[in-house]
Amino acid sequence: MLSSITKHISHCCLLLIVILVFEFVSGGLRWDIDQKEEIDPWARYGIIGAVTLYLLRTVTFLSLPQVLFNFIGLTIYNAFPDKVILKGSPLLAPFVCIRIVTRGDYPQLVKTNVKRNLDKCTEAGLENFQIEVVSDKPVGLTPHRRVREVVVPPNYRTSSGALFKARALQYCLESSVNELADHDWIVHLDEETLMTENSVRGILNFILDGKHQFGQGLITYANEDVVNWITTLADSFRVADDMGKLRLQFTMFHKPFFSMKGSYVVTQMGAEKQVSFNNGLDGSVAEDCFFAMKAFSQGYTFNFVEGEMWEKSPFTLWDFVQQRKRWLQGILLVVHSKAIPLRKKLLLGISCYSWVTMPLSTSNIVLAGLCPINCPPLIDFLCAFIGAVNIYMYVFGVVKSFSLYRFGVARFMLCICGALSTIPFNIIIENVAVIWGLFGKKHKFYVVNKEYRPPVTV
Repeated sequence: MLSSITKHISHCCLLLIVILVFEFVSGGLRWDIDQKEEIDPWARYGIIGAVTLYLLRTVTFLSLPQVLFNFIGLTIYNAFPDKVILKGSPLLAPFVCIRIVTRGDYPQLVKTNVKRNLDKCTEAGLENFQIEVVSDKPVGLTPHRRVREVVVPPNYRTSSGALFKARALQYCLESSVNELADHDWIVHLDEETLMTENSVRGILNFILDGKHQFGQGLITYANEDVVNWITTLADSFRVADDMGKLRLQFTMFHKPFFSMKGSYVVTQMGAEKQVSFNNGLDGSVAEDCFFAMKAFSQGYTFNFVEGEMWEKSPFTLWDFVQQRKRWLQGILLVVHSKAIPLRKKLLLGISCYSWVTMPLSTSNIVLAGLCPINCPPLIDFLCAFIGAVNIYMYVFGVVKSFSLYRFGVARFMLCICGALSTIPFNIIIENVAVIWGLFGKKHKFYVVNKEYRPPVTV
């Protein structure tokens, strides 16, 4: 079995090869610089045509900050760390509340995952903890000394009008409901999120370190049974994003420049109460993003949590589109919110608008062949670099998510090819989500189907 260092070096070499190949194939780097065909776009396309083509090419650079973060994060930190080792005794850790928020539509899924997570925490040596399920409807959990069920009353209203998941999370912070002390910790999970022993150890290490009030770790999507191969392979990009951009911003800078996700989030109770989820409608569609940026504005610090947790990708393409649409709309509301200072959300805003302008930047794929233009060598190089890193992230996501020993070499390589083949699909889906998100109703919270029932064979 290869060591983690060997795997990381191999991955870095592969990333470099992909970048170089893509640079030469696309013309970002050339052996014959003097033989490059000179085109006068102003004469060929006219002033309006030339300006349009150059503007479209410039739009591509909105994604450069996050691409650089991904590239640096994937290379300077070991992308294949060994098993997480506890750095202190679990007996010394403060109380941990594992909080799962659900609408209550899938009670059996919640019950099953609560049992699994309960067993995993016990196996990993966690002592002082409780699992808390917060639901809009009664789930009917089996009574257990380590399990608490909280039902949000239908008539509960926040002072700011926060809705959806933010409303449920704010209800838990009310003095009449909250049972935690300010020095206790909360681990936020979605109803489908499964903990691993590594993640429990990582959470304990983060808490025992005590230097930062908020943390987040890696989530992978290809564990156990894969329900939808297309969406799962498309989500391999998100795995690379966690290990690149997310890890770098939290490990090196301890700031959520590009925000954070809503699951596998570790927070200190006192800090969470100060930030709160009582952020009105603008903070309700992407409550995780608004919370992170608000905490950033208030001076709180973040860190990356070791270990990984498991989730499932959306089971249908419809859910996949709806999920992306909600994320886009929610992040746009955060970027445009006056409650977050511009200097704190600058990188998030650039990243968000690289997503919003995706239909324009995607057009470059076609226009580069049909209407070529001359650009400075640095521009050509950076455009190719952006494309190469984004393509490689699908490859890395598969390597990180799928086990070579579980699938075998043939199926493993097939998964990599499958992930690459989903790129056109993902581009189409993201473009549909952008257009729909920009022109659709903004303050809407679509919940994807979380429960998979295998077909019964008679």
